[in-house]
Amino acid sequence: MPRTRIWLSCLLLSAFACLSAQAAPTKKVETIRLAGPNAIFSLPLLHMLDSGALDAYAEHVEFRQWDGPDQLRALLLQGQIDYSAAPVILPALLRNRGEPVRLLNTSVWNVVWLISRDPKVKGFADLRGETVLSPIQREFPGLLLNEVLGELRLEAGKDIHFRALRSGPDAIALMQAKQAEHILLVEPAASLLLQRNRQQGGAPLYRVQSLEQAWAQVFPDAAQLPIAGLMASRNVADDSELNTHVADAYAQSARWCAQQPRACAELAHRHWPHMPVEALEEAIGTVDLDLHSARDFRPQLQALYARLLRQSPELIGGQLPDDGLYGP
Repeated sequence: MPRTRIWLSCLLLSAFACLSAQAAPTKKVETIRLAGPNAIFSLPLLHMLDSGALDAYAEHVEFRQWDGPDQLRALLLQGQIDYSAAPVILPALLRNRGEPVRLLNTSVWNVVWLISRDPKVKGFADLRGETVLSPIQREFPGLLLNEVLGELRLEAGKDIHFRALRSGPDAIALMQAKQAEHILLVEPAASLLLQRNRQQGGAPLYRVQSLEQAWAQVFPDAAQLPIAGLMASRNVADDSELNTHVADAYAQSARWCAQQPRACAELAHRHWPHMPVEALEEAIGTVDLDLHSARDFRPQLQALYARLLRQSPELIGGQLPDDGLYGP
């Protein structure tokens, strides 16, 4: 082999070895414990689990489903999870209460939907005098909706009556029984209702407007509404290397779900057998799995936190969170 070719071969091998060394983790933890609700923004976590995306960084990877913000808070405070999909107000609240958590990214858009029987309803502004089923009215999206209604000169309880329900399935059952004209649901529950209605040959239901679309209309200077993201618990919040790997894996899995909605729906169905593949696929195609690192998206997050601080300061602990919140 000519000396030039030998030299080039050695150079390429050295470069490959260097890149491999950079890609390899410097340490491997025993277990990474992921968590999330039965919602669209948990899908990347399920794919990370099934694809082995974190196998290079942990001996074992687990996923635990939580069923409400109170349960998630308890799991975090008890140190039982490492990373969780969560509403973006939760890490801000916990950090202001002295819990050193970190928000790694914001991840999902167009996830909260208004569905109506009335084709004349084109948005939340058309609901004056109406009753709306809402299993989310006491949760973070319900608080954001109140902000939108205020800009539309509508007052919840006066101009629009929200019938608060304990769960999405309860609300869906009432809607299917034709005991309501309008409903607010978070994906994939919204797509599940629409699919069931089509299967049963019911009168048409219309996907009217998402909360995020309504927000962009009334707050054009703050059009991007961050609702959910991936947070790191106190167990791992200071491990910037692991946080970066986990955030990158989440982003890759989110892209896979967006590009392969059917395969992603089938994966989700294996974990949530009560959810039909077709409804999950429709939900994946409806939402926007557009990721931003929390650090890069800090201005938009701070604008949201500042608005909440003026209206409901207790939601984020009475002050803006410090810069350490924004990861990875």
